[in-house]
Formats: sequence, structure tokens, C-alpha cells
Amino acid sequence: MSVRTNRTHAVADRSNLYDEITSKIIAELEAGCFPWVQPWGTSAAKASLSLPQNASTRRAYSGINVLILWGAVVERGFPTQNWITYRQAFALGGNVRRGEHGTTVVYADRFVPDHEKKRARETGEDAQAIPFLKRFTVFNIEQCEGLPGEVAASAPLRVASPIKPRVEALIKATGIDFRIGGNRAFYMPAHDYIQVPPPQAYFEPINWHRTALHELGHATGHGSRLDRKFSGSNGSRKYAFEELVALS
Repeated sequence: MSVRTNRTHAVADRSNLYDEITSKIIAELEAGCFPWVQPWGTSAAKASLSLPQNASTRRAYSGINVLILWGAVVERGFPTQNWITYRQAFALGGNVRRGEHGTTVVYADRFVPDHEKKRARETGEDAQAIPFLKRFTVFNIEQCEGLPGEVAASAPLRVASPIKPRVEALIKATGIDFRIGGNRAFYMPAHDYIQVPPPQAYFEPINWHRTALHELGHATGHGSRLDRKFSGSNGSRKYAFEELVALS
């Protein structure tokens, strides 16, 4: 197979993968999930905010795989960020439970075939590397059984705390009842409390902070604070004014 043919196949495979991911995003948009309006998934997200890792090799996934696996954790409510291939599970004495569906991840790299090395030596030109893309199906360890205890309980690779210390300190300093959970973000004036989904449900950590600070902005209008009126209905001038205050 020629270098050009290899490249054509690699590009086609990448394009197909991009099409699959794009189709998934479009499907979510058509279902009414708008990331720019609601930048979080569902409260089914039970795993800690950490880097996904292979439970057998303990290596962290990278690139687009991080987003793919985070999305699977949020969408399917897995309690762990640890993943494994079917063969790895079998090699460790376990197996994937019947009926479980895996998640596709990819491995991208380049290599120089022998005939290209030979051509480069004969012509004195630089050898041309060929990009390739391999697909793998992985399963969350929650989808497996019979794995050794040290694998089933392997700790995820932690990233920085999902809540920035300065923001956490600000929340505590306000003394406002701040609750984390559920699928909605809101401030309840009648009972003077804020509720936002957990940080791990958000597609990007910064959006949790934006949401939390936005709701804190609303809470400043409580009668015991700045005493703004929250009587405006959705779409009214009073409602719009309050939203502008919370955005400022």
C-alpha cells in the first residue's frame, strides 16, 4: 500500500470519528441540551472530577479521549473514572458483564514504514511519516465483574480541586445556605438558599464557578441584604434587570 493510500485511509478514519462526535453533539442539541445555556450534565454524575485512567496500566487518557470518557461518566452515571478493555479485563481474571456496551476511544500517532525508510536512504530525502488512528472499546470498571480488588478499587488520578479555594472561601464568607446537587441551578429567595449541580456534572470546571457566582449575585438581593425585588416574571423588565445585576 502506498504512502498516499495510507494517508487517505487515516484521514478518512479521523473524519469518520469527527463525524460521529459531531453527530452526537447535534443529537444533544436537538434534544434540547444547549451547552451555552446549561453547561452541565445530570445529577447522575457520581464520579469524582479526575482524569480518566486505564485501570490495568494506570495510565491517564489524554486528548479527545478525556472529553469522550468524561461525557460517558456524566451521561451514564458511572461512579468511577477507571476504564479497561475487554482483553485487559479477561487477562486480569475478570470479564465484562453480558449486555454491557463499551465506549470508543482512539489512539493517534505516526510511524515510518520500512519501504519509506529505504526510499529516503536512496534518494537522500526526508522519510515521510504516516499518521494513523486506532479505535479501542473500553468499559468502565463498574461494567465488569471478577476483577482483582486492587484493580476494582484503583484510585483515579486526581486533578486540582474542582472548586477554586478563593471561590470556596467567598461562598463560606457570605453565610448563605449553598447547596450542591440536583440538575438545576437557582436561587430561592423565599427560603434564601442557592442550589447548583455538582462540579463533576459540568463539562468545563470554570462553568461551575460562573454558575455559582451568578447565583450568589442573585442572593445579594435578599431582604436581609440589598433588598431588591424579585417579583418580575420571566421576560419582564424587572426580571431582565435582576439578570443583569447577577451578570455584573
